[in-house]
Amino acid sequence: MPGTALLTDHYELTMLRAALHSGAAHRPAVFEMFARHLPNGRRYGVIAGTGRLLDALERFRFGQAELEFLEHTRVADAATLEYLRGYRFGGDIWGYAEGDCYFPGSPILVVEGSFAEAVILETLALSIFNHDCAIASAASRMVTAAGPRPLIEMGSRRTHERSAVAAARAAYMVGFAATSNLRAGFEYGVPTSGTSAHAFTLLHDDERQAYAAQLAVLGSGTTLLVDTYDVPAAIETAVRLAGPDLGAIRIDSGDLAQVARDARAQLDALGAAKTRIILTGDLDEHSIAALAAEPVDGYGVGTALVTGSGAPTAALVYKLVARAGNDGQGLRPVAKRSVGKPSRGGRKWAARVLDESGRAVTELVTDRPDVASRGRPLLRQLVQEGQIVGREPLTAARARHLEALAELPGHARQLSRGYPAVPTVFEPDWFEPDSG
Repeated sequence: MPGTALLTDHYELTMLRAALHSGAAHRPAVFEMFARHLPNGRRYGVIAGTGRLLDALERFRFGQAELEFLEHTRVADAATLEYLRGYRFGGDIWGYAEGDCYFPGSPILVVEGSFAEAVILETLALSIFNHDCAIASAASRMVTAAGPRPLIEMGSRRTHERSAVAAARAAYMVGFAATSNLRAGFEYGVPTSGTSAHAFTLLHDDERQAYAAQLAVLGSGTTLLVDTYDVPAAIETAVRLAGPDLGAIRIDSGDLAQVARDARAQLDALGAAKTRIILTGDLDEHSIAALAAEPVDGYGVGTALVTGSGAPTAALVYKLVARAGNDGQGLRPVAKRSVGKPSRGGRKWAARVLDESGRAVTELVTDRPDVASRGRPLLRQLVQEGQIVGREPLTAARARHLEALAELPGHARQLSRGYPAVPTVFEPDWFEPDSG
């Protein structure tokens, strides 16, 4: 796998270069990643990307080619190049676990180390989490809308090739059953699924020839695409060739609700009562919810999934919240006071406060690490003194998401625009930046 060190904004190395010159580069510092708000009026966000960040951190190295590029373009001077040559993140990273939910102000990632080693991770962390959290948050809503019906992720042709793999991972983590993306299956073990497109039907003289060829290879349990020409005629041909054990039909166009009803009636009349109906075609959580009462057995989702269903970024930011003084001792809170973009200083800890029934009532963010007595601790250590300690299988995050959703109040799963389902409470209410 290629290195990840140049997945970095120019200004991060500008800051590093200047901090090395001023002598502040090695001051202990704490950076925090959080969202000021949830996108698109949603009720909760979903943590995704932790595993990918840990993988990328292992490959965050400046090799000879990268160093020569930085020298040639004058991005880095001799002192900066020397620092980068031996760069290895040696600090600690804490974060919310993948699959868990988050709310505005949740300190979902906390990076502790020297200013120099932590500041250059900003773009890497934000690019991974902003994408993956956006996809997972949208996908979670789609899973809720689908209920017990399975969802297949099939958006690879609508996004960047590497984003497609990450999107498939995030969607599976929150409950999608499978993906069409083979690379996601190879890298992350996501189950893959796929049969044929309209091109396969058009390749043959008619649907009978196309279906016969597919059935000969994949058997009667396959899924046949029936809306290339005329849906009723295609269904009749499909059942005649495959028999009543035809696995499924896929419909990709038209008034999906009406077409599904007509298809179900026709399949039943032909004796194919067990043949499933899969719908695709620009679906999102709202159109899936609108189909809840229809005789549908599963959905394929593409464009809406890989674009975050209208919210392609989670609007996360990465801010310095604490640093040592000029003497290098202790940590003092720092915060920005920009209009509309204030931050809260201080190293933070978080817990989800639950009521007697186990329902979440508060997202508690505090300066005290002993939060276990107040609720479910949310931050877990991911990196300790530069060593990755927080890896886990994707299946663990998938199970966690079910548990995290079950904690939320019922209105959290509503698809209408609304406020965060759980309020964030800060103790104490940090705001003023340090003046020293």
